[in-house]
Amino acid sequence: MVAVRADLATYQGVEQVYASILETGRPVDAIALNAGRGIGGDFTTGTDLDDELNVIAVNVTSTVHLAKRVLPDMVDRATGPVLFTSSIASTMPGMYQAVHNASKSFVQSFAEALRAELKGTGATVSSLMPGPTDTNFFHRAEMDDTKVGAGPKDDPALVAEQGFRALMKDKQKVVAGSARTRAQGVAGKVLPDKAKAEMHRRMAEPGSASDQ
Repeated sequence: MVAVRADLATYQGVEQVYASILETGRPVDAIALNAGRGIGGDFTTGTDLDDELNVIAVNVTSTVHLAKRVLPDMVDRATGPVLFTSSIASTMPGMYQAVHNASKSFVQSFAEALRAELKGTGATVSSLMPGPTDTNFFHRAEMDDTKVGAGPKDDPALVAEQGFRALMKDKQKVVAGSARTRAQGVAGKVLPDKAKAEMHRRMAEPGSASDQ
């Protein structure tokens, strides 16, 4: 295994990752485009512009950049599953996580568009849509004082296993995690955006952890 440390918020960082792939001399048999981060807070008064732009650079720009590098070779070889990590957040307006949710909506749309474009090429695309997962995401997003940050979360090993299975079975997308998260995914298909925005507010509003 080769570990590479790079800043995916920069063009040079993504190129560094791709160069490390080429240096192995091996083709990319499968890839998970999983890098992402978030920042919580009121967009107008509670977050910094640099933070929001960094979220876009990591979640959106680096995903497009690396996909543009690896997918042509996969298509040339007529093989290769690709897993994009989207989020259940992609399905709802993200009050107090406005840029993060919008970035995940981009990733979800991008993955589904590429899946359609690549039909018949041998390369495949699936998207993983986890809910709140027990990682450092919420701490790094400065959301420890929110209901979602302080609340129960899904096992990351379970989410990863479900994502891998979906990839190997060539599923278009999978809402991964616990039964609670999957039920939330089903509800997201029928609830109006106004209701989903309010639901997200209750989860992500700063200080909401004290309401539990």
